[in-house]
Amino acid sequence: MVYNYSVINILTYFCWRKKCQKNLKKLELLARNLLFQNCANIIDFIKKLVFSQDFLHRHRKSEKDFTRKRKLPFPTLIVFLIDLATGSYQNELNRFFRILMPSDLPMKFISKVALAKARLKLSYNAFIELNEQIAEYFYKTMPVNQWHGYNLLAVDGTLLRLPKIQTILEYFGVWHNTKGDDRPMARVSQMFDPLNRVSIDAIISPKSVGERELAARHFFKLTVGDLILLDRGYPAYWLFNLIMSMGADFCARVSATKWKIIRKFVISGKREAIISLPVFSSSIEKCKELGLEISSLKLRLIRVELDTGEVEVLITSLIDKEVLPSGLFRELYHLRWPVEEDYKKMKSWIEIENFSGKSVESVHQDFYAKVFAKNLTAILASTTSEDIDAAYKTRKYQYQVNYAQAYSEMKRIIPALFFRSRDLVSEIIAALRQFLVQTVEPIRPGRKFQRKKMQPRNYYQNYKSIC
Repeated sequence: MVYNYSVINILTYFCWRKKCQKNLKKLELLARNLLFQNCANIIDFIKKLVFSQDFLHRHRKSEKDFTRKRKLPFPTLIVFLIDLATGSYQNELNRFFRILMPSDLPMKFISKVALAKARLKLSYNAFIELNEQIAEYFYKTMPVNQWHGYNLLAVDGTLLRLPKIQTILEYFGVWHNTKGDDRPMARVSQMFDPLNRVSIDAIISPKSVGERELAARHFFKLTVGDLILLDRGYPAYWLFNLIMSMGADFCARVSATKWKIIRKFVISGKREAIISLPVFSSSIEKCKELGLEISSLKLRLIRVELDTGEVEVLITSLIDKEVLPSGLFRELYHLRWPVEEDYKKMKSWIEIENFSGKSVESVHQDFYAKVFAKNLTAILASTTSEDIDAAYKTRKYQYQVNYAQAYSEMKRIIPALFFRSRDLVSEIIAALRQFLVQTVEPIRPGRKFQRKKMQPRNYYQNYKSIC
């Protein structure tokens, strides 16, 4: 079941009488306990999947792999790779197994050579399936935020710097710098839920694959009720057609000079208009390739005037002016911003470019494993929103989870979540939720800063951090 309302607000509404008000605190406690149980259940769900023989059989490279008893069996390897490792192989292994044992004594549990050999037997598709399963479980069983009844999704891409290894360079491609050495680069795209901070689908691919092509791969996973937000680099007739063929909707920023029909709208000075977007010759071949019906699309154009005086044009498949008036769309498009912020967090806090291996397979493993860890953190953190609102309701601003601290804390407890008893996991989750409620940051609406270009960080295979 999917919710787009506050559990406690609904309880308050139905319990307005004095007699009910006396029991409201008990009902609030029950609601919070339900969210707590959701956290424990999702860990159980993923744990059963990781430890199942079917999952092992689907994602090992050979039938002979992971058949003998080793110090690093299949489930342990999976959990180790999702544990947000950023340091040297040996240091991360020692840290990981000290949590499992547990032990405070310095000792070497498993060699880095053993880890490298174990990774050769594992397919990165294991982490893709984990991401698919956790996202599906989240939307089916837990309260989620929506926008006017729509599941809000934003698509955006970025480039990742890769280790300077010849096989990686040959597979992913190279960025030719005007100054300095050429650099292997990968193109990344994700379909991101900005209201719940979950990456529904993520792809890492060779740099030569375009952003629209990667977006099209995301869109095959769309369903009725999904609403896609797109930046101005994405608009294309065939891409709009694909989204609508899946029963989903979209809102995209489009260049004021991109098409003749857009230029006419800008010149007209109208606030909004319903248009028939023609089939452009450049999209016909792509539509045939995807098996799409080729006909004009009935869409809506909306003019948005920014504080700077610049005119922004939005194009959307949401054409009902009474249900969704044009005044809603400026804020709607602004909700796309978290997907760009998510890439900053992935690069700076999770260190998504800090790859641990020297093969194409290890690049895929590291990328998808860290995306899964990010999603798990976001889902567990999402259950604290009611507690945070209640704890800080007298403050000037609303507050939200400090995700830098959340990722840091998750790195310490991920091994325990998968290798401790249910009762102890429940205690860990309770402590984590309390920590997240106490470790917050204010939401300051209307703040605007000039966009700063992030300085890329270099990660060296032979000089990993020991912290």
